[in-house]
Amino acid sequence: MAFDSLSEKLQEAFQSLKGKGKITEEDVNLALRQVRTALLEADVNFMVAKDFVKSIKEKALGEEVFGSLNPAQTVIKIVNDELTALLGGTQSRIMISSKPPTIIMLVGLQGAGKTTTAGKLAVYLRKQGKHPMLVAADVYRPAAITQLQVVGKQIDIPVFADETPGANPVDIARRAVEQSTHMLKDVVIIDTAGRLAIDEVLMDELSNIKAAVRPHEILLVVDSMIGQDAVTTAQTFNEKLGVDGVILTKLDGDARGGAALSIKAVTGLPIKFTGVSEKMDGFDVFYPDRMASRILDLGDFKTLIENVQGAIDEEEAREMAKKMAKNNFTLDDFLKQMNQVRKLGPLQNIIGMLPGMGQIKDQLKDLDLNSKEVRRIEAIITSMTAAERENPNILNGSRRKRIALGSGTQVQDVNRLLKQFEEARKMMKRMQGLRGGKGGFPGMPKLPFM
Repeated sequence: MAFDSLSEKLQEAFQSLKGKGKITEEDVNLALRQVRTALLEADVNFMVAKDFVKSIKEKALGEEVFGSLNPAQTVIKIVNDELTALLGGTQSRIMISSKPPTIIMLVGLQGAGKTTTAGKLAVYLRKQGKHPMLVAADVYRPAAITQLQVVGKQIDIPVFADETPGANPVDIARRAVEQSTHMLKDVVIIDTAGRLAIDEVLMDELSNIKAAVRPHEILLVVDSMIGQDAVTTAQTFNEKLGVDGVILTKLDGDARGGAALSIKAVTGLPIKFTGVSEKMDGFDVFYPDRMASRILDLGDFKTLIENVQGAIDEEEAREMAKKMAKNNFTLDDFLKQMNQVRKLGPLQNIIGMLPGMGQIKDQLKDLDLNSKEVRRIEAIITSMTAAERENPNILNGSRRKRIALGSGTQVQDVNRLLKQFEEARKMMKRMQGLRGGKGGFPGMPKLPFM
Protein backbone atom coordinates (compact mmCIF):
# COMPACT_ATOMS: atom_id res chain seq x y z
CA MET A 1 0.00 0.00 0.00
CA ALA A 2 1.06 3.58 -0.69
CA PHE A 3 2.52 5.41 2.33
CA ASP A 4 3.36 2.19 4.22
CA SER A 5 7.11 2.75 3.94
CA LEU A 6 6.76 6.48 4.70
CA SER A 7 4.56 5.75 7.71
CA GLU A 8 7.08 3.27 9.08
CA LYS A 9 9.99 5.69 8.70
CA LEU A 10 8.05 8.54 10.32
CA GLN A 11 7.28 6.27 13.26
CA GLU A 12 11.01 5.59 13.60
CA ALA A 13 11.76 9.31 13.48
CA PHE A 14 9.42 10.08 16.39
CA GLN A 15 10.36 7.02 18.42
CA SER A 16 13.41 8.80 19.84
CA LEU A 17 11.17 11.57 21.23
CA LYS A 18 8.73 9.29 23.00
CA GLY A 19 9.31 8.52 26.63
CA LYS A 20 11.43 11.60 27.23
CA GLY A 21 10.27 13.94 29.97
CA LYS A 22 11.95 16.81 28.18
CA ILE A 23 13.40 17.18 24.70
CA THR A 24 16.03 19.56 23.41
CA GLU A 25 16.25 21.46 20.16
CA GLU A 26 18.86 18.94 19.02
CA ASP A 27 16.37 16.11 19.65
CA VAL A 28 13.85 17.82 17.37
CA ASN A 29 16.49 18.57 14.73
CA LEU A 30 17.50 14.91 14.65
CA ALA A 31 13.88 13.76 14.28
CA LEU A 32 13.21 16.31 11.53
CA ARG A 33 16.29 15.22 9.59
CA GLN A 34 14.82 11.72 9.60
CA VAL A 35 11.44 13.13 8.52
CA ARG A 36 13.07 14.97 5.61
CA THR A 37 14.92 11.82 4.53
CA ALA A 38 11.69 9.80 4.75
CA LEU A 39 9.86 12.32 2.55
CA LEU A 40 12.60 12.35 -0.08
CA GLU A 41 12.68 8.54 -0.14
CA ALA A 42 8.90 8.64 -0.67
CA ASP A 43 9.61 10.69 -3.82
CA VAL A 44 8.25 13.94 -2.42
CA ASN A 45 9.37 17.05 -4.30
CA PHE A 46 12.67 18.35 -2.85
CA MET A 47 11.46 21.90 -2.20
CA VAL A 48 8.17 20.62 -0.74
CA ALA A 49 10.09 18.42 1.72
CA LYS A 50 12.43 21.26 2.63
CA ASP A 51 9.60 23.75 3.26
CA PHE A 52 7.61 21.14 5.18
CA VAL A 53 10.43 20.47 7.65
CA LYS A 54 11.18 24.18 7.99
CA SER A 55 7.55 24.93 8.85
CA ILE A 56 7.47 22.18 11.49
CA LYS A 57 10.64 23.53 13.09
CA GLU A 58 9.19 27.05 13.27
CA LYS A 59 5.91 25.81 14.75
CA ALA A 60 7.75 23.63 17.27
CA LEU A 61 9.73 26.62 18.49
CA GLY A 62 6.57 28.71 18.67
CA GLU A 63 4.69 26.05 20.66
CA GLU A 64 7.51 25.91 23.23
CA VAL A 65 7.69 22.14 23.13
CA PHE A 66 11.04 22.15 24.86
CA GLY A 67 10.42 21.43 28.51
CA SER A 68 6.68 20.84 28.04
CA LEU A 69 4.95 17.90 29.74
CA ASN A 70 4.25 15.99 26.51
CA PRO A 71 6.84 17.25 24.03
CA ALA A 72 6.66 14.22 21.71
CA GLN A 73 2.87 14.47 21.46
CA THR A 74 3.13 18.19 20.74
CA VAL A 75 5.63 17.64 17.93
CA ILE A 76 3.52 14.84 16.41
CA LYS A 77 0.43 17.09 16.53
CA ILE A 78 2.35 19.82 14.69
CA VAL A 79 3.51 17.30 12.07
CA ASN A 80 -0.06 16.02 11.71
CA ASP A 81 -1.38 19.55 11.16
CA GLU A 82 1.34 20.35 8.63
CA LEU A 83 0.84 17.06 6.81
CA THR A 84 -2.89 17.78 6.58
CA ALA A 85 -2.14 21.21 5.11
CA LEU A 86 0.35 19.69 2.66
CA LEU A 87 -2.30 17.25 1.43
CA GLY A 88 -4.77 20.05 0.82
CA GLY A 89 -6.10 21.08 4.21
CA THR A 90 -9.78 20.36 3.71
CA GLN A 91 -11.84 18.03 1.54
CA SER A 92 -12.40 19.44 -1.95
CA ARG A 93 -15.92 18.57 -3.07
CA ILE A 94 -17.00 17.92 -6.62
CA MET A 95 -19.10 20.74 -8.09
CA ILE A 96 -22.71 19.79 -8.85
CA SER A 97 -24.59 22.23 -11.05
CA SER A 98 -27.89 23.62 -9.77
CA LYS A 99 -29.18 23.27 -13.32
CA PRO A 100 -28.70 19.72 -14.69
CA PRO A 101 -26.83 18.18 -16.27
CA THR A 102 -23.56 18.45 -14.38
CA ILE A 103 -20.82 17.83 -16.95
CA ILE A 104 -17.61 16.18 -15.77
CA MET A 105 -14.67 15.78 -18.12
CA LEU A 106 -12.00 13.19 -17.27
CA VAL A 107 -8.56 13.84 -18.78
CA GLY A 108 -5.14 12.26 -18.41
CA LEU A 109 -2.41 10.24 -20.05
CA GLN A 110 -3.01 6.83 -21.57
CA GLY A 111 -2.80 4.06 -18.97
CA ALA A 112 -3.72 6.26 -16.01
CA GLY A 113 -7.02 4.42 -15.62
CA LYS A 114 -9.54 7.00 -16.95
CA THR A 115 -12.07 4.48 -18.26
CA THR A 116 -12.22 2.45 -15.04
CA THR A 117 -12.28 5.69 -13.05
CA ALA A 118 -15.23 6.94 -15.11
CA GLY A 119 -17.20 3.88 -14.00
CA LYS A 120 -16.13 4.29 -10.36
CA LEU A 121 -17.10 7.96 -10.35
CA ALA A 122 -20.50 7.08 -11.84
CA VAL A 123 -21.09 4.49 -9.09
CA TYR A 124 -20.07 7.02 -6.43
CA LEU A 125 -22.43 9.69 -7.80
CA ARG A 126 -25.29 7.22 -8.06
CA LYS A 127 -24.86 6.51 -4.34
CA GLN A 128 -25.25 10.28 -3.83
CA GLY A 129 -28.67 10.12 -5.49
CA LYS A 130 -27.56 11.21 -8.97
CA HIS A 131 -28.40 9.64 -12.34
CA PRO A 132 -25.15 9.55 -14.32
CA MET A 133 -24.35 8.53 -17.87
CA LEU A 134 -20.98 7.78 -19.45
CA VAL A 135 -19.67 9.16 -22.73
CA ALA A 136 -17.08 7.31 -24.85
CA ALA A 137 -15.07 10.18 -26.36
CA ASP A 138 -11.88 8.16 -26.93
CA VAL A 139 -12.16 7.13 -30.59
CA TYR A 140 -8.46 6.35 -31.05
CA ARG A 141 -7.37 3.66 -28.60
CA PRO A 142 -8.33 0.19 -29.85
CA ALA A 143 -11.36 -1.18 -27.96
CA ALA A 144 -11.62 1.99 -25.80
CA ILE A 145 -15.32 2.34 -26.60
CA THR A 146 -15.94 -1.36 -25.98
CA GLN A 147 -14.11 -1.17 -22.65
CA LEU A 148 -16.35 1.67 -21.45
CA GLN A 149 -19.45 -0.19 -22.67
CA VAL A 150 -18.37 -3.25 -20.68
CA VAL A 151 -17.87 -1.07 -17.60
CA GLY A 152 -21.27 0.54 -18.14
CA LYS A 153 -22.99 -2.84 -18.43
CA GLN A 154 -21.21 -4.08 -15.31
CA ILE A 155 -22.50 -1.18 -13.20
CA ASP A 156 -25.83 -0.77 -15.06
CA ILE A 157 -25.15 2.78 -16.26
CA PRO A 158 -25.83 3.85 -19.89
CA VAL A 159 -22.97 4.70 -22.23
CA PHE A 160 -23.30 7.17 -25.10
CA ALA A 161 -21.02 6.17 -27.97
CA ASP A 162 -20.57 6.60 -31.71
CA GLU A 163 -18.65 3.75 -33.33
CA THR A 164 -18.77 5.28 -36.81
CA PRO A 165 -15.25 5.37 -38.31
CA GLY A 166 -13.84 8.89 -38.12
CA ALA A 167 -16.36 10.07 -35.52
CA ASN A 168 -15.41 13.41 -33.97
CA PRO A 169 -14.92 13.40 -30.15
CA VAL A 170 -16.12 17.02 -29.89
CA ASP A 171 -19.33 16.17 -31.73
CA ILE A 172 -19.79 13.02 -29.60
CA ALA A 173 -19.49 15.03 -26.37
CA ARG A 174 -21.91 17.71 -27.62
CA ARG A 175 -24.56 15.20 -28.72
CA ALA A 176 -24.20 13.26 -25.47
CA VAL A 177 -24.98 16.36 -23.42
CA GLU A 178 -28.03 17.03 -25.60
CA GLN A 179 -29.21 13.43 -25.18
CA SER A 180 -28.78 13.47 -21.41
CA THR A 181 -31.90 15.60 -20.97
CA HIS A 182 -34.04 13.17 -22.97
CA MET A 183 -32.54 10.25 -21.03
CA LEU A 184 -33.30 12.02 -17.70
CA LYS A 185 -29.63 11.92 -16.70
CA ASP A 186 -28.37 14.70 -14.44
CA VAL A 187 -24.62 13.92 -14.64
CA VAL A 188 -22.58 13.42 -17.82
CA ILE A 189 -19.11 11.86 -17.39
CA ILE A 190 -16.94 12.22 -20.49
CA ASP A 191 -14.11 9.69 -20.89
CA THR A 192 -11.64 11.48 -23.17
CA ALA A 193 -8.68 10.15 -25.12
CA GLY A 194 -5.19 9.98 -23.66
CA ARG A 195 -1.71 9.77 -25.11
CA LEU A 196 1.51 8.13 -24.00
CA ALA A 197 2.85 11.66 -23.63
CA ILE A 198 1.34 15.15 -23.71
CA ASP A 199 1.17 16.63 -27.23
CA GLU A 200 -0.49 19.63 -28.90
CA VAL A 201 -2.98 17.50 -30.86
CA LEU A 202 -4.34 16.00 -27.65
CA MET A 203 -4.51 19.35 -25.87
CA ASP A 204 -6.25 21.02 -28.83
CA GLU A 205 -8.89 18.28 -28.89
CA LEU A 206 -9.48 18.54 -25.14
CA SER A 207 -9.69 22.33 -25.39
CA ASN A 208 -12.28 22.00 -28.17
CA ILE A 209 -14.37 19.58 -26.09
CA LYS A 210 -14.16 22.00 -23.16
CA ALA A 211 -15.32 24.90 -25.35
CA ALA A 212 -18.17 22.84 -26.83
CA VAL A 213 -19.73 21.45 -23.63
CA ARG A 214 -18.45 23.88 -20.95
CA PRO A 215 -17.82 21.23 -18.24
CA HIS A 216 -18.47 22.08 -14.60
CA GLU A 217 -15.51 19.92 -13.53
CA ILE A 218 -12.35 18.91 -15.36
CA LEU A 219 -10.73 16.13 -13.35
CA LEU A 220 -7.22 14.91 -14.12
CA VAL A 221 -6.74 11.17 -13.62
CA VAL A 222 -3.15 10.47 -12.57
CA ASP A 223 -1.36 7.17 -11.96
CA SER A 224 0.21 7.52 -8.49
CA MET A 225 2.80 4.87 -9.44
CA ILE A 226 4.68 7.33 -11.67
CA GLY A 227 5.77 9.47 -8.71
CA GLN A 228 7.06 12.97 -9.48
CA ASP A 229 6.08 12.56 -13.15
CA ALA A 230 2.50 12.73 -11.88
CA VAL A 231 3.18 16.24 -10.55
CA THR A 232 4.73 17.31 -13.87
CA THR A 233 1.73 15.90 -15.74
CA ALA A 234 -0.66 17.78 -13.46
CA GLN A 235 1.22 21.03 -13.99
CA THR A 236 1.11 20.71 -17.79
CA PHE A 237 -2.57 19.76 -18.00
CA ASN A 238 -3.48 22.60 -15.66
CA GLU A 239 -1.51 25.17 -17.67
CA LYS A 240 -2.93 24.02 -21.01
CA LEU A 241 -6.49 23.17 -20.01
CA GLY A 242 -7.36 24.44 -16.56
CA VAL A 243 -8.01 21.54 -14.17
CA ASP A 244 -10.34 21.59 -11.17
CA GLY A 245 -8.98 18.60 -9.30
CA VAL A 246 -7.03 15.35 -9.37
CA ILE A 247 -8.04 11.71 -9.05
CA LEU A 248 -5.08 9.56 -7.96
CA THR A 249 -5.34 5.94 -9.14
CA LYS A 250 -3.53 2.79 -8.00
CA LEU A 251 -3.00 4.09 -4.49
CA ASP A 252 -3.30 0.48 -3.31
CA GLY A 253 -0.15 -0.48 -5.23
CA ASP A 254 3.53 0.09 -4.53
CA ALA A 255 3.35 3.85 -4.97
CA ARG A 256 5.58 5.62 -2.46
CA GLY A 257 3.09 8.45 -1.94
CA GLY A 258 5.26 11.27 -3.27
CA ALA A 259 2.67 12.35 -5.84
CA ALA A 260 -0.09 12.74 -3.25
CA LEU A 261 2.20 14.72 -0.96
CA SER A 262 3.52 17.01 -3.71
CA ILE A 263 0.64 17.73 -6.11
CA LYS A 264 -1.26 20.30 -4.02
CA ALA A 265 1.89 22.15 -2.92
CA VAL A 266 3.39 22.31 -6.42
CA THR A 267 0.30 22.78 -8.61
CA GLY A 268 -2.34 24.10 -6.22
CA LEU A 269 -4.73 21.40 -7.48
CA PRO A 270 -6.71 19.52 -4.83
CA ILE A 271 -6.90 15.73 -4.78
CA LYS A 272 -10.62 14.92 -4.86
CA PHE A 273 -10.69 11.13 -5.08
CA THR A 274 -8.38 8.12 -4.94
CA GLY A 275 -8.63 4.76 -6.66
CA VAL A 276 -7.75 1.95 -4.26
CA SER A 277 -8.56 -1.23 -6.21
CA GLU A 278 -9.74 -2.50 -9.59
CA LYS A 279 -13.25 -3.06 -8.23
CA MET A 280 -15.94 -0.51 -9.02
CA ASP A 281 -16.37 0.32 -5.33
CA GLY A 282 -12.62 0.82 -4.86
CA PHE A 283 -13.01 4.58 -4.99
CA ASP A 284 -12.60 6.92 -2.00
CA VAL A 285 -13.27 10.56 -1.35
CA PHE A 286 -9.95 12.15 -0.40
CA TYR A 287 -9.86 13.69 3.09
CA PRO A 288 -6.46 15.32 3.79
CA ASP A 289 -6.88 15.17 7.59
CA ARG A 290 -7.83 11.49 7.56
CA MET A 291 -4.95 10.56 5.24
CA ALA A 292 -2.45 12.50 7.38
CA SER A 293 -3.69 10.70 10.47
CA ARG A 294 -3.29 7.30 8.80
CA ILE A 295 0.21 8.12 7.58
CA LEU A 296 1.23 8.97 11.16
CA ASP A 297 -0.49 5.79 12.46
CA LEU A 298 -2.93 7.88 14.50
CA GLY A 299 -5.94 6.05 13.10
CA ASP A 300 -8.84 7.03 10.88
CA PHE A 301 -11.98 6.44 12.88
CA LYS A 302 -14.28 8.51 10.67
CA THR A 303 -13.64 6.45 7.53
CA LEU A 304 -13.71 3.20 9.50
CA ILE A 305 -17.05 4.06 11.10
CA GLU A 306 -18.53 5.12 7.75
CA ASN A 307 -17.42 1.83 6.19
CA VAL A 308 -18.75 -0.19 9.12
CA GLN A 309 -22.14 1.52 9.12
CA GLY A 310 -22.55 0.77 5.43
CA ALA A 311 -21.57 -2.89 5.60
CA ILE A 312 -22.23 -4.41 9.02
CA ASP A 313 -25.49 -5.97 10.28
CA GLU A 314 -25.90 -4.06 13.55
CA GLU A 315 -28.02 -6.65 15.37
CA GLU A 316 -25.68 -9.50 14.50
CA ALA A 317 -22.68 -7.38 15.49
CA ARG A 318 -24.27 -6.60 18.85
CA GLU A 319 -24.70 -10.30 19.60
CA MET A 320 -21.11 -10.92 18.54
CA ALA A 321 -19.88 -8.19 20.89
CA LYS A 322 -21.64 -9.85 23.83
CA LYS A 323 -19.92 -13.17 23.06
CA MET A 324 -16.53 -11.49 22.78
CA ALA A 325 -17.05 -9.70 26.10
CA LYS A 326 -17.72 -13.07 27.76
CA ASN A 327 -14.82 -14.70 25.91
CA ASN A 328 -17.25 -17.13 24.23
CA PHE A 329 -15.93 -16.51 20.72
CA THR A 330 -16.14 -19.79 18.75
CA LEU A 331 -15.16 -20.96 15.28
CA ASP A 332 -18.79 -20.47 14.17
CA ASP A 333 -18.54 -16.87 15.33
CA PHE A 334 -15.16 -16.56 13.59
CA LEU A 335 -16.78 -17.52 10.27
CA LYS A 336 -19.67 -15.09 10.74
CA GLN A 337 -17.24 -12.35 11.70
CA MET A 338 -15.11 -12.95 8.62
CA ASN A 339 -18.14 -12.77 6.34
CA GLN A 340 -19.03 -9.41 7.87
CA VAL A 341 -15.52 -7.99 7.88
CA ARG A 342 -14.96 -9.15 4.28
CA LYS A 343 -17.55 -6.58 3.21
CA LEU A 344 -15.25 -3.84 4.51
CA GLY A 345 -12.34 -4.76 2.23
CA PRO A 346 -8.84 -6.12 2.97
CA LEU A 347 -8.25 -6.73 6.68
CA GLN A 348 -4.91 -4.92 6.53
CA ASN A 349 -6.72 -1.75 5.44
CA ILE A 350 -9.17 -2.00 8.33
CA ILE A 351 -6.43 -2.55 10.91
CA GLY A 352 -4.47 0.33 9.36
CA MET A 353 -7.31 2.69 10.33
CA LEU A 354 -6.83 1.93 14.03
CA PRO A 355 -4.27 4.00 15.99
CA GLY A 356 -1.00 2.31 16.77
CA MET A 357 -1.85 -0.76 14.68
CA GLY A 358 0.25 0.09 11.65
CA GLN A 359 3.03 -2.15 12.92
CA ILE A 360 0.90 -5.29 13.23
CA LYS A 361 -1.17 -5.04 10.05
CA ASP A 362 1.65 -6.65 8.05
CA GLN A 363 1.34 -9.69 10.31
CA LEU A 364 -2.17 -10.21 8.91
CA LYS A 365 -1.13 -10.66 5.27
CA ASP A 366 -2.01 -14.34 5.43
CA LEU A 367 -5.55 -13.52 6.57
CA ASP A 368 -6.84 -13.06 3.03
CA LEU A 369 -10.60 -12.66 3.25
CA ASN A 370 -11.54 -13.05 -0.40
CA SER A 371 -14.54 -15.17 -1.39
CA LYS A 372 -12.45 -18.25 -2.25
CA GLU A 373 -10.65 -18.13 1.09
CA VAL A 374 -13.90 -17.75 3.04
CA ARG A 375 -15.47 -20.69 1.18
CA ARG A 376 -12.46 -22.86 2.05
CA ILE A 377 -12.63 -21.85 5.71
CA GLU A 378 -16.38 -22.48 5.72
CA ALA A 379 -15.81 -25.99 4.36
CA ILE A 380 -13.29 -26.74 7.12
CA ILE A 381 -15.44 -25.37 9.94
CA THR A 382 -18.62 -27.13 8.78
CA SER A 383 -16.67 -30.41 8.66
CA MET A 384 -16.15 -30.15 12.43
CA THR A 385 -18.53 -31.40 15.08
CA ALA A 386 -20.40 -28.90 17.25
CA ALA A 387 -18.07 -29.72 20.15
CA GLU A 388 -14.98 -29.10 18.00
CA ARG A 389 -16.28 -25.75 16.78
CA GLU A 390 -17.05 -24.78 20.37
CA ASN A 391 -13.65 -25.87 21.73
CA PRO A 392 -10.85 -26.18 19.09
CA ASN A 393 -8.43 -27.31 21.83
CA ILE A 394 -9.76 -30.89 21.48
CA LEU A 395 -8.62 -31.07 17.85
CA ASN A 396 -5.86 -33.69 17.95
CA GLY A 397 -4.06 -35.15 14.93
CA SER A 398 -6.69 -37.75 13.98
CA ARG A 399 -9.52 -35.23 14.23
CA ARG A 400 -7.65 -32.80 11.99
CA LYS A 401 -7.10 -35.51 9.39
CA ARG A 402 -10.82 -36.32 9.43
CA ILE A 403 -11.74 -32.64 9.02
CA ALA A 404 -9.30 -32.18 6.13
CA LEU A 405 -10.73 -35.23 4.37
CA GLY A 406 -14.31 -34.07 4.93
CA SER A 407 -13.63 -30.55 3.64
CA GLY A 408 -11.50 -31.54 0.65
CA THR A 409 -8.47 -29.72 2.04
CA GLN A 410 -5.09 -30.60 3.52
CA VAL A 411 -4.19 -30.98 7.21
CA GLN A 412 -1.92 -27.93 6.88
CA ASP A 413 -5.00 -25.94 5.76
CA VAL A 414 -6.79 -26.96 8.96
CA ASN A 415 -3.71 -26.04 11.01
CA ARG A 416 -3.46 -22.66 9.30
CA LEU A 417 -7.13 -21.91 10.01
CA LEU A 418 -6.72 -22.75 13.70
CA LYS A 419 -3.68 -20.49 13.86
CA GLN A 420 -5.64 -17.67 12.22
CA PHE A 421 -8.47 -18.22 14.69
CA GLU A 422 -6.10 -17.89 17.63
CA GLU A 423 -4.54 -14.74 16.13
CA ALA A 424 -8.02 -13.26 15.73
CA ARG A 425 -8.90 -14.08 19.35
CA LYS A 426 -5.67 -12.51 20.61
CA MET A 427 -6.25 -9.39 18.54
CA MET A 428 -9.82 -9.04 19.84
CA LYS A 429 -8.64 -9.60 23.40
CA ARG A 430 -6.05 -6.86 22.89
CA MET A 431 -8.73 -4.53 21.52
CA GLN A 432 -10.94 -5.31 24.52
CA GLY A 433 -8.09 -4.60 26.92
CA LEU A 434 -7.20 -1.29 25.33
CA ARG A 435 -10.67 -0.04 26.14
CA GLY A 436 -10.77 -1.43 29.62
CA GLY A 437 -12.79 -4.49 28.66
CA LYS A 438 -15.42 -2.58 26.70
CA GLY A 439 -14.07 -3.42 23.27
CA GLY A 440 -12.13 -0.91 21.18
CA PHE A 441 -9.57 1.79 21.85
CA PRO A 442 -9.41 4.62 24.37
CA GLY A 443 -11.26 7.68 23.16
CA MET A 444 -12.91 6.00 20.18
CA PRO A 445 -16.58 5.10 19.72
CA LYS A 446 -17.44 1.45 20.10
CA LEU A 447 -17.65 -0.07 16.65
CA PRO A 448 -20.23 -2.78 15.91
CA PHE A 449 -17.68 -5.54 15.30
CA MET A 450 -15.81 -4.87 18.56
